[in-house]
Amino acid sequence: MKKSYLYSTLTNKCPRCREGALFTSTNPYDLANITKMNSSCPVCGQPTEIEVGFYYGTGYVSYALTVAYFVSMFVAWKVLIGMTWELDDNRMFYW
Repeated sequence: MKKSYLYSTLTNKCPRCREGALFTSTNPYDLANITKMNSSCPVCGQPTEIEVGFYYGTGYVSYALTVAYFVSMFVAWKVLIGMTWELDDNRMFYW
């Protein structure tokens, strides 16, 4: 039975076969090799970099979502708690 996509994501398994390891070291405390990936899945042979620049779009989407989140949190802070640009306003530290 094929494992779920969420399981394969959380355990760093191949997105195609959900069995092969994506990283060369499965030890999370091996800091010297924590970011080294296999060039392809050892089980099914799926390449980890499908084509040059394939994952650039995810970086742009992640950046846009992060900026939108922080802008919305800033607006919520301004509306709910209030904020002034004076240096003697310490309400932020009392909350």
